Amino acid sequence: MRIAVMGTGGVGGYFGARLAEGGHDVAFVARGRHLQALRENGLRVLSPLGDLTLPDVTVTDDPAELDPVDLVLFAVKLWDTEQAAAQVAPLVGEQTAVVSFQNGVAKDEILRRVLGDRHVMGGVCYIAASIAEPGVIRHANTLQRLVFGEYDGTASARTAALHDACVDSGIDVEVSDRIEQTIWEKFVFLVGLSGTTSLARTPIGPIRDEPRARAFLHDVMDEVVRVGRAQGVALPEDYADDRLAFVDTIPATMSSSMHHDLEHGNRLELAWLSGDVVARAADLGVAAPANRAIADILSVHAAGAAGRAG
Repeated sequence: MRIAVMGTGGVGGYFGARLAEGGHDVAFVARGRHLQALRENGLRVLSPLGDLTLPDVTVTDDPAELDPVDLVLFAVKLWDTEQAAAQVAPLVGEQTAVVSFQNGVAKDEILRRVLGDRHVMGGVCYIAASIAEPGVIRHANTLQRLVFGEYDGTASARTAALHDACVDSGIDVEVSDRIEQTIWEKFVFLVGLSGTTSLARTPIGPIRDEPRARAFLHDVMDEVVRVGRAQGVALPEDYADDRLAFVDTIPATMSSSMHHDLEHGNRLELAWLSGDVVARAADLGVAAPANRAIADILSVHAAGAAGRAG
């Protein structure tokens, strides 16, 4: 496959590197010191599944310099989605698929508005990876999974091609015929994890072990379920109970990328997580007080240390 990776951070850098190692034609879009390092030294991935080095990669900060591709793997920060979608438009040919592995549920709504419905494939990813230093991606554990599919549930040639490319590249992969529900299922857990670990400034262990904090976590996730169901997503009514049981199976040390960003003074994806739940709840007439508390309190830090007033 001819693939362009829009956003060569932990997600894009890791999966793009694996696909390139698997023999596919992958071009990377990056910026700043990361772009410079990729140009000078190539891309390195440090992983418990095996390190890899791509000494010579195709990389640019301008997607218009690249030819149209079969697939755009879209992995920029959520606040950059609209601008980045417009930038990748020159890469989108008649049959090109654009699949976002970003957080949240608003991502594909934005992509469809900018690029058109037929080009957008739904996707979710499961990985803990980040830029360790310019040009280097660190994969934290052995989990590395992609799930994607067409929004209408059909088995298409492009989902089959991406599935086969992932298998060739050693990526754990699944094609879903209910991708919207799959995205919302991850959203329920992610909003709960990101909101509570950031608000409490602690990994998940102490939150799930303290009865009041545990009840708050359940309420946060249950609000997401009720918003999704009001929007027509086929989430089970008791899905928050299911996710709370899942929380008991994960390492006590697990946290969220938003908690990491908060601790490092970075901008937060708050508006696309709890903030998005609050906005959708208001439109749908659903109460979301727990998510409102998260969104309101963390708004102090949403812009990051550089953008904070006072």
